Amino acid sequence: MEQLTQLFKDINSVLWGPVMLVFLLGTGVWLTFQLRFIQVRFLGKGFKITFAPLFKKEKQEGIHSFKALATSISAQVGTGNLAGVATAIAAGGPGAIFWMWISSFFGMATIFAEAVLAQLYKVKKNGSVHGGPAYYIRDGLGSKWLAGFFAVAIIIALGFVGNMVQSNAIATAMNQALDASSFGLNLGLGIVIAILIGLILFGGIDRISTFAGNVVPIMALLYIGGSLVIMVEYWDQVLPTLQLIVQAAISPEAAGGGVLGATVKEAIRYGIARGLFSNEAGMGSTPHAHAVAQVKRPSHQGLVAMVGVFIDTVIICTMTALVVLVTGAHKTGLEGSAITQEGFARGLGEFGIPFIAICLLFFAFTTILGWAFFGEVNVKFLFGEKAVPAYRAFVLLFIVTGAVVQVEFVWQMADTFNALMVVPNLIAVLALTKIIKKTWNSDRLQS
Repeated sequence: MEQLTQLFKDINSVLWGPVMLVFLLGTGVWLTFQLRFIQVRFLGKGFKITFAPLFKKEKQEGIHSFKALATSISAQVGTGNLAGVATAIAAGGPGAIFWMWISSFFGMATIFAEAVLAQLYKVKKNGSVHGGPAYYIRDGLGSKWLAGFFAVAIIIALGFVGNMVQSNAIATAMNQALDASSFGLNLGLGIVIAILIGLILFGGIDRISTFAGNVVPIMALLYIGGSLVIMVEYWDQVLPTLQLIVQAAISPEAAGGGVLGATVKEAIRYGIARGLFSNEAGMGSTPHAHAVAQVKRPSHQGLVAMVGVFIDTVIICTMTALVVLVTGAHKTGLEGSAITQEGFARGLGEFGIPFIAICLLFFAFTTILGWAFFGEVNVKFLFGEKAVPAYRAFVLLFIVTGAVVQVEFVWQMADTFNALMVVPNLIAVLALTKIIKKTWNSDRLQS
């Protein structure tokens, strides 16, 4: 097992090296200029389209934009918002957060393009709507084999392996909250999680979107509320911390000294990488949720998708970063989510550890649900409806297994297949840029 783990580590050092980061960020920069800084000029309209259905009394047919966004955010907002941000700060210093903001800024243009393509190339079969990268790769790019390649990669990366990691995160968080750990406890937690996921998953996209629409706002507000309590407690440190983030991003001295430029280089690398991992712009996952939304024009859902990146990275990831930095938790020598847990423990006292456990439970649970749905769309694409029950059963089995195993190996394998998702997805997005622009220009004139 150690040899296989090392093999995947070696593969990931190549797949997730500078070339991949340039590919992801470069696509966002390209689309930003092609769409004339759409994320600056039309983000406000995206918020309006997103939340307007909540204030309408009449019942809307199908899945409206807010529910589609909630399903998308349920996958975007996960353990990466806690552990990923802390890891970026530990590895790249406070300046990594500035570059995380930069990646999210350009990522908004990328995710706009993904959502538009998902709307343009979605299909309706047996009374339900399906869409996502596999569909716009096949029907837009005209490559069946590349579409199939993407579908296999996302089923493994998210539906199976990724959900093992998430169920393990829930088990770990509950062990810490209960101050207990055993195979029996973890197995029991895994079975309970699988049962709850199964009850929702077997209800289809309607039940998933309804659940996400109810839980995601509560989840986000709970976490933001806890973070704001700490901001009030450390109010005198907030402005200096924001200044440090910006200074450390561009100044070697502010970043901590050492070899000239080395710390800033790490800040750029880890900030961009963790930002893209967090909001999933370019990954090819969230378009599955945006495809099912019932909207007047494809570009409207693209604007809604941008709101998801803003909420995920600019709001929630920033809250995590500020908690970690103002409390000094990043100086403790801890790693990953333990840094974030320490920050909340310092800010909220004894309540901090169970608070983070509850947040992790919500984050990981909704991520499992979102990822399971994304994988299911691709199972239908490859094998049809007949394969869905078997796929769901395997998802539940992987969830139970993930709660009782050490997951370093599956983390590395998931990273490999994540990279294999990104490449075909971005090839299609770049190749179909003209169609994206034409759709946007047409929709904007009719708005």
